[in-house]
Amino acid sequence: MTSGQTTCGQTTWPASLVLAGAGKMGGAMLRGWLSLGMPGERITIVDPFVADDMQALAEQHDIAINPGPLSEAPEVLVLAVKPQMLDEAASDIAAYVGPATLVVSILAGKTIGDLTARLPSKAVVRAMPNTPAAVGRGITGAAASAETSAAQQELAKALLAAIGGVVWLDDEGLIDAVTAVSGSGPAYVFYLVECMAKAGEAAGLPADLAKRLARATVEGSGELMHRDAGKDAAQLRINVTSPGGTTAAALDVLMAEDGLAPLMQKAIAAAKRRAQELSG
Repeated sequence: MTSGQTTCGQTTWPASLVLAGAGKMGGAMLRGWLSLGMPGERITIVDPFVADDMQALAEQHDIAINPGPLSEAPEVLVLAVKPQMLDEAASDIAAYVGPATLVVSILAGKTIGDLTARLPSKAVVRAMPNTPAAVGRGITGAAASAETSAAQQELAKALLAAIGGVVWLDDEGLIDAVTAVSGSGPAYVFYLVECMAKAGEAAGLPADLAKRLARATVEGSGELMHRDAGKDAAQLRINVTSPGGTTAAALDVLMAEDGLAPLMQKAIAAAKRRAQELSG
């Protein structure tokens, strides 16, 4: 254990951590760390525009906000600024990074190479979380630079696990596909609810009732899948499909050659291409 690290239950927290960017995702991570017992006095927030709720949370947990230069580089820097701000903020952020600092970046489209070119450390974990992190049910794909030690990877995993599951990628190039599936994926699910509601309205339901039914159905199905985590989604589908019944009739349409599967493949491919374009 690195000097100054603390362990709470099975989680080892860094001796010092700078959170650069306390917006929605940075704030979700911060709340996750605090809820799991990370000492607030070990955290520093660096953000020129800290929202009122973050200000209140920082005061409650003795978290420093924009204190100026630190006496020594932190053990971890979590980089959660907007990606388009990296070039402008890089010189200021670099002041909070030493050669031994672990950099954990959730910046979409910014590669490990982009970060090591701008910051003094080569120990970088590039991560792609998604918005369910706000309720602790996110999923994050992560890739580490060759210079990141096993202990640093474990530390990064502990920090990312505070907002949900973590999967490690052997190839950083897979992050573009992760972005297309899970990073952008919540929007696909929300759109599914929209489409179901509109279809219900077209079938004769009042608009408000159709929206309520569609939303509750997706919420409940997600929870059912969460509780039956050991079962494949295909098996869950089979379990609720009676041969010759209403569900089977609808699935005949959705599973046709020109149905949902090829459309989703096209959507995922488009998102992946865009992620690659943003990564340069």
